[in-house]
Amino acid sequence: MSDPQTFLTTIAQEQAWNHRQMLEPVAQPRFRVWTYGAPAIVLGCSQRRFEEEARARLAPGIDLLLRPSGGGAVLVGPWMVSCSVVLPLDHPWVQGRLPDSYQGLGRLHVDVLAALGVAAEALPPAQVDAANARTGPIVPWACYGSLAPWEVVDAAGRKLVGLAQRRQRTGVLLVAGTLVEPPDWALLCHALGQSGDEAAMRRRTVSCAQLSAQAPHAQHLARTLHEALEQGL
Repeated sequence: MSDPQTFLTTIAQEQAWNHRQMLEPVAQPRFRVWTYGAPAIVLGCSQRRFEEEARARLAPGIDLLLRPSGGGAVLVGPWMVSCSVVLPLDHPWVQGRLPDSYQGLGRLHVDVLAALGVAAEALPPAQVDAANARTGPIVPWACYGSLAPWEVVDAAGRKLVGLAQRRQRTGVLLVAGTLVEPPDWALLCHALGQSGDEAAMRRRTVSCAQLSAQAPHAQHLARTLHEALEQGL
């Protein structure tokens, strides 16, 4: 478990924690909640082709990291609250088909956000294609550029909480990122040489601040999420 007063992290620290948890068989659930003091970019392992040019385009002091798992690029920063959840292979959340493993964490986020005055829903698998179509063409290179089962969306189908996972023989790592405020999508799109996708990223995503006049600050959401994970796991 994590200290609810020490959420602030860097992407290197977060990825190092995730890596350490999967080195040996996971015997019981563990988690961390993360907030970020500055923007940073995490690329999927298949996006190495973007790395060199992205580093050259980024302003000094903005970190970029290539993670060992797949998926699209993620832009973290003060606008995001993330969590990492490590589970044994026999945990109820990760039974059944691969997409089903997102359901427990997605619904937990819905409950946390509802308690803070932000209305959202976890997207059932049968509704993913329709929700993707409602917000226009997907942005395939970005994690927040398309929807997956049980990710958390608003009534218009815009992504609020993104989910990802990594499965190994030692256990399952689930990660989630909640957009508390609108991200700097221009920064991400410019770094990856995809500036033409900025409008699509804005159209396909939404933040807590856009959904509620009383939306929580990042540290408030982080504390509430920490408490919910501690009880739920």
